[in-house]
Amino acid sequence: MNTQESPIPQLRGRPLPFSPSITAATAHRVLLQISRDRGSTALMLAIPCMLMLLLKLMFKDAEASFERIGPQVFGIFPVIVMYLVASVSTLRERTTGTAERLLTLPVQRLDIIFGYSLAFALLATIQAVLSTLLAIGPLGLDIKGPAFLLMIIAMLGALLGLALGILVSAFARNEFQAVQFLPAGVLPQFLVCGLFVPRHEMHGALDFLAQLMPMTYAVQAATEAATHEGVTGVFVRDAGLILVCVIGVLVASAATLKR
Repeated sequence: MNTQESPIPQLRGRPLPFSPSITAATAHRVLLQISRDRGSTALMLAIPCMLMLLLKLMFKDAEASFERIGPQVFGIFPVIVMYLVASVSTLRERTTGTAERLLTLPVQRLDIIFGYSLAFALLATIQAVLSTLLAIGPLGLDIKGPAFLLMIIAMLGALLGLALGILVSAFARNEFQAVQFLPAGVLPQFLVCGLFVPRHEMHGALDFLAQLMPMTYAVQAATEAATHEGVTGVFVRDAGLILVCVIGVLVASAATLKR
């Protein structure tokens, strides 16, 4: 009898749907590619900070408005920025045949998707830390809760944008089309998430629609972090819903990869 252990990870006698080692290797490859384009990487990390600075200048004579809107955009800006980066980057992998060549190897679809997510999650973490430190530091954003809660929302928002970008890349034929999906998939969430008008003041149909959109919960969780001391049940619930949406969209994205 062959007693050598199988190299495929097992869970209760069944193979895992992905390999942690292959996922880590995929993430390492993506990070190496990103590191070669230093200008784009620096810009991606700086854009949320630039937008926060612009927001501060816009409300320089309306401090109350900045205190209200400032925390909420932590659930919006990272989604938009990471969506654009992920959709274009993943589409480039698809159109150049890199994804298809990887699938000819003993690599699972989730290995590729989770590898991309892991790589961009690192960038999302750096992005969240920089924007949060800028907002509560030099820009003087006053929040009641701990700053790390805003970092968590910014990171979850970036992961949501990443997941949506990867999914959209399957339906776009070129980079221009990937960008065109932004008004259809992201901007409606931006309009009804509660940033401009409280949800309870909207038309009933829009309020119902907002409840189906994950950006709504990102904005709501950021507001909870800014207006309450400590971690509230609403924050945990909303953050959990965003994470579930991210995982669901990533799994759907894996299904779009064809061997």
